[in-house]
Amino acid sequence: MANTSSARKAARKIARRTEINKSRRSKLRGCVRKVEEAIATGDHAKALSALKEAEPVIMRCAQKGVVHGNAASRKVSRLTHRVAKLRA
Repeated sequence: MANTSSARKAARKIARRTEINKSRRSKLRGCVRKVEEAIATGDHAKALSALKEAEPVIMRCAQKGVVHGNAASRKVSRLTHRVAKLRA
């Protein structure tokens, strides 16, 4: 348990940020799941629209530090590639 007042405050801040990050991570996973489900159905238009919604969410999570920037870029790149393959 935290002993000093500054450590107690830090613990409160960490708890607050953890809740926010959980929410953002959950939203991120939900968006990615929507894209993957659209890819699984084989509907290019649906997958493309889901990707357009998911990309800003993924990149915002990277900007906020929820996921690493390179991991977010890799995720967007791989989803984009899979959506593009539906077209062919």
